[in-house]
Formats: sequence, structure tokens, C-alpha cells
Amino acid sequence: MALNVEMVTFDCSDPVQLAGWWAEQFGGTTQEILAGEFTAVSLSEGPRLGFQKVPDPTPGKNRVHLDFSAADVDAEVSRLTAAGASEVGRHKFGENFRWVVLADPEGNVFCVAGQ
Repeated sequence: MALNVEMVTFDCSDPVQLAGWWAEQFGGTTQEILAGEFTAVSLSEGPRLGFQKVPDPTPGKNRVHLDFSAADVDAEVSRLTAAGASEVGRHKFGENFRWVVLADPEGNVFCVAGQ
């Protein structure tokens, strides 16, 4: 038996708005699956992203997050923060690998990594 990654899903308060933000930032398209309750984002590469409405925000640290790579990490971080993301932290392994932790407009954490 083999499994395929179909979708990574985020809990959020406004699925349409948050899915639209992610689609705009990563060149995806949105599809509202269940009006006001669940919206998916299709990307040109990788699994779809899902956004489901939940009554309460998820407490504490995300247990799962997305990692993205970029040739120019600083330019992507600048673009994303200008669009409404917030920078959470910067990290580095050795001299050749670094990543920036960001949060989307509802606080979901993701990373942009590169050299």
C-alpha cells in the first residue's frame, strides 16, 4: 500500500481570506469546497493547502509547519512581510544554511530557507 500527500490543512477563523492570502503569495488558485467552512489552494507544485474554519484558535506552538526554499531568502521574506506575514525568528546551521520563521496573517508558522 502507498500513501500520497493530498493536502496540508490549516485550522483558521476565515478560510476564504486566509486561503486567498496563501494563493496570492505562492501563485496558487483557490477553490471554495464548502462555503465559509473549507477552502483549498492548488499550487503548481506540491500538495494542495486546505483551510478549515474552527471555532477557537489552536493554542500554543504549531506541531506541523511548511518549509519553503528560495534562492534569495531576504527578498522573499521582505515580500511576504510586506504582504502581511510577520517575522518570528532567524536561524542558521553552519555557514551555508539558514532559514527565517514567519507567521501568516492568522499566526500559522512557516519557514523560508536557503543559503
